[in-house]
Parts: sequence; C-alpha cells; structure tokens
Amino acid sequence: MRWMLRGKIHRAKVTETRLDYVGSITIDSDLMRAVDIWPGEKVHVVNINNGARFETYTIEGEAGSGIIAINGAAARLAQPDDKVIILGYELTDSPLDAKVIVLDDDNLPIDQ
Repeated sequence: MRWMLRGKIHRAKVTETRLDYVGSITIDSDLMRAVDIWPGEKVHVVNINNGARFETYTIEGEAGSGIIAINGAAARLAQPDDKVIILGYELTDSPLDAKVIVLDDDNLPIDQ
C-alpha cells in the first residue's frame, strides 16, 4: 500500500484567517468536489509565500464563494492573499490519476 495523491488544489488564494476558530481549513465546496476532497478529510496545506506546511481537516464552504479560510492555530501560518496548495491523498495498492485544478486570483479554476 502507498499514499498516492488523489486531489490537488493548486495556487488557491487565502481569503481569510480565523485564529479564534476550533481549527481546520474551509474550502469552497465546488472546489472540493472538483478534486474529490471530502468534508472532514485530512489534507496537507503548503503555503507558497512562506514555505509553511501543515495538515488539518476540511470544512465545506459555501459553493461558488471562492472561500479558502485558514482556521485555528494554522491561521498563524498564512495571511490573506497568500497562495497555498491543498493536497488530498489515498492509501491504495494501485496508481491513481489525481484530479488537479489550478486557480486564478479569484479562486476560479483555470482551463488547462
């Protein structure tokens, strides 16, 4: 069995940080569906601006809102407008074709 990349949201712009929150990352539910990441799923988050890396769980944000909110203690690792990569993995014994989306500055998928 190997941990394989299943879904990736690349260059998402952080829209807000909420230190006084229980924890997690809130992601527009349309973006989550596009890369097959579920609510409550553990994800890795990589901040392109400062190199911080952390893992947390996901919370579904309003569809079409473009929200990418870093919540709880992890809010110290990002600022609004930072670019992040959000990675979901699957433990499997077979190769996977990862679903990947690249976002523009409004957190809308760029056609590739």
